[in-house]
Amino acid sequence: MRVNVTAPPEDGRANEAVIALLAEALAVGKSRLTIVKGQKSRTKSVAVESLAPEEAGRRLEAACRK
Repeated sequence: MRVNVTAPPEDGRANEAVIALLAEALAVGKSRLTIVKGQKSRTKSVAVESLAPEEAGRRLEAACRK
């Protein structure tokens, strides 16, 4: 999935924006999301705690339709 944020990649602001965007789309707390790869890269891998991949997919699809 590709997401775009407008926060600059300075002092972790872009990473924080990605986490906030995904937390809202997935309807989970920001503390349940972790960037596991790519903290200083444009390409990131994000882990979601306590959410099945199928449910995460459904929630992301629903958020994209809004």
